[in-house]
Amino acid sequence: MKNAATKAQDMRPPREGPETETGYQRISIRRGTEAIVIEAPPAQDGAVRGIRFLSRTVAFLSPSMLLVLWEVLSRWGLIDSRLFSSPSLILKTFLPLLRSGELLSHVAISLQRIVLGFMAGAVPGIILGLSMGLFEPLRAWLMPLVSSTFPIPKLAIMPLILIVFGLGEASKVFTIGIGVFYLVLINSMTGVLTIEPIYLDVAKAFGASKKDFYLTVAIPGSLPMIFAGLKLGMGTALLLIVAAEMSAAQAGVGWMVWRAYDMFDIERMFSALLTLAVLGYLLATLLEIIERKVIPWKEK
Repeated sequence: MKNAATKAQDMRPPREGPETETGYQRISIRRGTEAIVIEAPPAQDGAVRGIRFLSRTVAFLSPSMLLVLWEVLSRWGLIDSRLFSSPSLILKTFLPLLRSGELLSHVAISLQRIVLGFMAGAVPGIILGLSMGLFEPLRAWLMPLVSSTFPIPKLAIMPLILIVFGLGEASKVFTIGIGVFYLVLINSMTGVLTIEPIYLDVAKAFGASKKDFYLTVAIPGSLPMIFAGLKLGMGTALLLIVAAEMSAAQAGVGWMVWRAYDMFDIERMFSALLTLAVLGYLLATLLEIIERKVIPWKEK
C-alpha cells in the first residue's frame, strides 16, 4: 500500500487545456494513472466588465438627467415654479443650509433614529423569522398573528405609540422598528422555507444541534432573502422617519419638511426631500456593499 508521501507525489497539479466550442476551458487533473477532465467557465473578459461599468455609470447619472429635465421644464414654464420650484432655486437654498451646518445636524438626528429603529426591528425580525422557518409548530402558532397585524398601517397606530412611549426618542424608534420588523421577519422565514430539503436532511443525519441548524443551514441558506428584507426595511424606515418627525419632533429632516410646509417655503421643503433621497441612495448602496461581502457567491 502506498504511503502518504507516495500519494502526495501521485497528485499532480491541474493542467489547463484548450477551450471547447462553447468557450469553456478544459482542465485536466491527474492522480497517478487516473485522469479527470472538467470544463470550467471562461473568466470574465474586458467587454463584460465594460458593460457592467457602463450600466453602473448610467444608473448613477439617471437622477442628474431627471434634475436637468426638471430645470428645463421650469424655465420653459411648463410646470408651475411656485409649487414645484426648480433645481437652481433649490440649490440656492440648499447650499446655505449645508454651509451653516443646520442641514447636517438635522441629518445626523434623523440618521441616528433610522439606525436605532432599523436595528430594533431587523434583529428580532431575523431571529424570529429563522425560528418560524425552522420549526413548524412555532410558525403555525405565530403566522396568523403576523398575517393579521402586518396590514395595519403603521401611521394609523401613531397616536397609540405616542400615548405609550411619549413624545421622546422611544416613540420614533419604535415606529421605525415596527415597520422594519414585519418585512425582515417574513423574508427571513421565506428564505428558510426555500432551502433545499436535502440540506436539512443532511444536517439531521449528522446529528446537528439547534445551534448548528441556525449557524450552518438556516442563516447561510436564507441570506439572500434576509438582505432583500433588509433593503425593503431600510426603505420603509425612511418613509416612517418622516411621519414620526412630523408628528412629534423638534429636529430632523422630516421636521424640516413639515416646518417648511407650514411656512410655504418650497425651496427649503425640496431641499429636505432631496436630502432624504440622497440619504436613501447611500444607505441602499451601503447594504449592497455589505451583501456582496457577506454573500460573495450571489454576485458570481
